[in-house]
Amino acid sequence: MSDQQRPCSEREIARYTCYRTRQPIDVDGRLDEAAWAQAPTSPRFVDMASGAPGYYDTRMAALWDETNLYVGFWVEEPFVEAHHTERDAIIFQENDVEVFIDGGDCYYELEINALGTIYEIMFIWRDAYRRGSRFDVPEFDLYEREVYSFGGDYDRQPASFWRGTHPRGTRWAFLDWDFPGLQVATHVDGTLNDNSDLDRGWTVEIALPWSGMGWLADGRSLPPQDGDTWRLFFGRFQKLMNAGREVSPHPAWVLSPHGVYDTHQPACFPYVTFSTTDMQDRP
Repeated sequence: MSDQQRPCSEREIARYTCYRTRQPIDVDGRLDEAAWAQAPTSPRFVDMASGAPGYYDTRMAALWDETNLYVGFWVEEPFVEAHHTERDAIIFQENDVEVFIDGGDCYYELEINALGTIYEIMFIWRDAYRRGSRFDVPEFDLYEREVYSFGGDYDRQPASFWRGTHPRGTRWAFLDWDFPGLQVATHVDGTLNDNSDLDRGWTVEIALPWSGMGWLADGRSLPPQDGDTWRLFFGRFQKLMNAGREVSPHPAWVLSPHGVYDTHQPACFPYVTFSTTDMQDRP
């Protein structure tokens, strides 16, 4: 995508270095391993469209080993709420954290609420899905899978009503695709769904096995080599109430602003560079 087509500024796109860890990570949502204390923690998330600081503090960190990519979130929230319990429910209707992984001709979306309920989708750009292409396989059969055409953020204008606003057009959204071996856990520092007291917030711990990244690798090594750079989105949607009504749209706070209220902009995802330097050996 050219600079003219991309809604974000190249200079505003965040850069993050993800270091390798020798310490085992227990995916329990608490982020209490020493490796998380040593990992670089991101700055406070900002509004996805404007770049202004988020109302509540949100930060992330990432680590990797030969088996998994690990992502952790620290989420400040005075009244922690989560009600969706069904897998692949529309989690972003309430409060969530989100990770997207760009795979060039496809990308993956993961959303998690404070209960640990997940919503995940694999998107494949329609211009990359052709007879005989690498996606023309039973795993992505358009007749047998739960799949929809997706145009991204719609502005209800005639020119983009069907195709959305992204210059690449629409994508196929496979709602029933599950990331192989995914592990997710959350921990609430407070009282869930009880607004009679103040909470500190919640934390999220995610393990994404390299063995499940085949479609997203886009020719890159699995696990990564030193200096390999991927594009990943890290964000949060927050349901806010004002005078008894929901603030609409829900605020979206992200590591790197997009310039528009649309998460589905891979050209704006942060650059994540993998380092084979062990976290414990950093100066």
